Amino acid sequence: MGIRLHAFQGSRHTIPEFAARAEVAPARVLRAVVSVGRVESRGAAPIGCPRASSITVTVMIPICKMLSVVRAALLGAGVAVACAATPAGAAAPAAAGNDGPEYGPRLEGFTYPAPVHRYAFTSQRDTLEMMYMDVQPAHPNGRTVVLLHGKNFCSGTWEDTIGVLSRAGYRVIAPDQIGFCKSSKPERYQYSFQQLARNTHALLESIGVKSATIVGHSTGGMLAMRYALMYPKATEQLVLVNPIGLEDWKALGVPPLSVDYWYARELKTTADGIRRYEQSTYYAGKWSPSYERWVQMLAGMYRGPGRDIVAWNSALIYDMILTQPVVYELGAIRVPTLLLIGDKDTTAIGKDVSPPDVHAKLGHYPELAKRTQAAIPGAQLVEFPTLGHAPQIQDPDAFHKALLDGLEAVHPQ
Repeated sequence: MGIRLHAFQGSRHTIPEFAARAEVAPARVLRAVVSVGRVESRGAAPIGCPRASSITVTVMIPICKMLSVVRAALLGAGVAVACAATPAGAAAPAAAGNDGPEYGPRLEGFTYPAPVHRYAFTSQRDTLEMMYMDVQPAHPNGRTVVLLHGKNFCSGTWEDTIGVLSRAGYRVIAPDQIGFCKSSKPERYQYSFQQLARNTHALLESIGVKSATIVGHSTGGMLAMRYALMYPKATEQLVLVNPIGLEDWKALGVPPLSVDYWYARELKTTADGIRRYEQSTYYAGKWSPSYERWVQMLAGMYRGPGRDIVAWNSALIYDMILTQPVVYELGAIRVPTLLLIGDKDTTAIGKDVSPPDVHAKLGHYPELAKRTQAAIPGAQLVEFPTLGHAPQIQDPDAFHKALLDGLEAVHPQ
């Protein structure tokens, strides 16, 4: 039986890529065959897709499972069912469920927007590999931007930002930190923001980058602040995109949470749970089919053969985030700093397991943004009143205009 699907508006992938990425969890299917077919044109072609193309999927599994499995798998691959495309602002598609592709412990099977390079090094008596993208511009302006991802984000989620910066003349470096995504996930590692900053600095030195603008989002913002404190001469500018760590959650009443607690919690990770959290926090209650790709990126690692080591490293990293506040050192940052803040963000680690009175006072980003601007000497603040934790994904046009304007203000072309 064939199901005809269409690429959703705004896709940045070719039809052959869709076919290659239409993976179905092996445990749930007997056989999956994905082929590219030609159908009649229905108005303007979706962005990035041939005008008269579609996906035809034939999946030989019991009929009762076929619709949910195929639809979820294709959503994870970046394809949306034409008859059920969800406009931005609507609720998350409940039918997507928990099914979808399986990825390896180092995100094997998930494609990044640029070639991925390997930096091998020794740290804490272990040989590790830090994977990264290094995108050279066609018309260089002489500047380099380093993009640091968040806890539930990989460097691949910077896809649009990499393209915008590269077209503007910037060399762009986007690493996956140790413990995340395509990089090594050691069994034993003393995670600290200081260690991750050292790893990042060593990577940059290995490829000849002496100084750069450091852009950090979410947990990457905490890391970016630590990096600027440790390597001020190597930091031309600091850009913080909805950074976490602008308040000390433990000091404000979040209960002590053990690594074992985080590990048990991470083992329960599902696509549904990821989707609900991202919709409410990252996208201010709104949803677009394009967000599903990032849900499946994370969920696929928890479905795959490396689920245990992925969950363990995630637990160690949560412990690092909760126990290593940087907020008390904001006044020591001495580099030009730009804050790009989605005001609808409510992120606070441990907030969901805190007493009601503690829960109520955490994660108020309009207040945190202004407090942080006052604490960092000379910091500039741009707020996005209607956006959540991931403004670069939710409204890339508004975000990238503010980012490029901020970079230009510090170093006019």
